[in-house]
Amino acid sequence: MAIIRDVMPAFDLLQPSSAADAQKLLQEHGSDAWIMAGGLDSFDWLKDRIKKPKVLVDLSGIDELKGIRVTGDGVEIGAMTTLTEVAEHPEIRKNYSVLSQAVSVVASPQIRNQGTLGGNVSQDVRCWYYRGGWPCYRAGGNICYADTPVGRNREHAIFGADRCVAVHPSDSVPALIALDAKFVVQTSKGEKTVDAENYYIGPDLDITRINMLQPGDLLTAIRIPSTWAGATFYFEKVRDRNVWDFPLMNVASAIVLSGGAISRIRLAVNAVSPRPMRLKNVEDAVVGKPADASTGEMAGKLAVQGAVPLQFNAYKIPLMRNLVKRAVCGVAGQQAYGALTGDLDTQEVAWNS
Repeated sequence: MAIIRDVMPAFDLLQPSSAADAQKLLQEHGSDAWIMAGGLDSFDWLKDRIKKPKVLVDLSGIDELKGIRVTGDGVEIGAMTTLTEVAEHPEIRKNYSVLSQAVSVVASPQIRNQGTLGGNVSQDVRCWYYRGGWPCYRAGGNICYADTPVGRNREHAIFGADRCVAVHPSDSVPALIALDAKFVVQTSKGEKTVDAENYYIGPDLDITRINMLQPGDLLTAIRIPSTWAGATFYFEKVRDRNVWDFPLMNVASAIVLSGGAISRIRLAVNAVSPRPMRLKNVEDAVVGKPADASTGEMAGKLAVQGAVPLQFNAYKIPLMRNLVKRAVCGVAGQQAYGALTGDLDTQEVAWNS
């Protein structure tokens, strides 16, 4: 008999009007509560009846969590600000355009109108075994179905696998890491600010969570310092289709040049590991070198050292090598490899060209 999963399980819907009230509710209900921002990740879980919270805390009525504020040291973006608002904000387009580029290619216009920046950075992994309710490691079981001789793992990790090989799917996160963004979290002990790259935890630390939020915690804002305002930015996303799809891989960089040489750089990739990756070793290697093809080639080769492909995702190694190369040397034609068609052998030749 077929299993019908189109009716959500019953839960209490709570709709606070302030961040303080929301946090109070989250602390009161602890692990029984589910936080809903734009709802796009949440409704997937709830309709499939994989997640069955007793309480759903809807943040959509909290105005203080919305909007973009220009400060004396950058910008502060409320966690409930929509992706469309972020993409179109004049200050972000002018001084932090890598973020505008990144959120502009999230899913589709309809989803960007509803989805929030806080939701995009906090969404869970998209492995179909995990999302389908299979009892994998991340779901509390004792196997990774993707990492078996018959597993389907074309979209999965080539770095950082520890039982789970699912990758983080966000487009906005690499840009935020490149901008040295800070995530503002309200906890039971007060406000806590963490670097964007440290907001995430890998399966080696806790395989059941994707970020550092504990029950009762609430992400309220994302602050971008002016340190990288007006830098030379690069963002590129590779996906199967030009709309809707999650990345097969994406890359973001912020570079400050001095006399043609790289004086400062931040570089991050996503969809290659269970957590977003800042490529600190590559950053250190290219500082002081010219932002040319030779430096980019060296950066790309260094970036993929230690990569361990699975049965169906070896293409990610040449793809990552070339994305990093272009992010460092700024090769024109960012979208040349934006759509994947044909067989993987043909694609790997293209990515190596």
